[in-house]
Amino acid sequence: MIKRLLPLLAFALLALLLGVGVMMNSGKDTSILPSPLLGKPAPDFALPVLGEPDRIIRKADLLGAPYLLNVWGSWCPACRDEHPVITRLAESGRIRVVGYDYKDEPEDAFRWLAQFGNPYDLVIADVEGRAALDWGIYGAPETFLVDAQGMVRWKFVGPVTDEVVQQQLLPLLETLE
Repeated sequence: MIKRLLPLLAFALLALLLGVGVMMNSGKDTSILPSPLLGKPAPDFALPVLGEPDRIIRKADLLGAPYLLNVWGSWCPACRDEHPVITRLAESGRIRVVGYDYKDEPEDAFRWLAQFGNPYDLVIADVEGRAALDWGIYGAPETFLVDAQGMVRWKFVGPVTDEVVQQQLLPLLETLE
């Protein structure tokens, strides 16, 4: 009799543990993922400007003023949702916005920017995604705030919304100004 009830008991225990785990994590913002880069220098990189393979941008080229590094790709549906927010932020003049075209073909990226607009001060291209490994990028969209000295101050995974800009990014920007 006990042998017959053992699988049912194991299943019930597993279901209980799963239920407790779900309840404990409900309400947590999964877009705020801890990053080992927070409070540390941004990784060194050398990436070409989109469409200008001979013009290489390095970390040192971006120092001197805070910037927002926005990871996107023409293949990314969520990037379309986020793009108007990034555009408004760039047009506000509050911060320099650098586009990071991730694992994308240049022709596709240009077509996407022509369709949706190019709010970026600069677009760097990481076609193979190698430099992304150092940033801890695993998809798009992801967004980083880097201060004038090159320290990573904020990372957001997923589409940036107006609410995120108002509640998280702008207050943090004020501390950097």
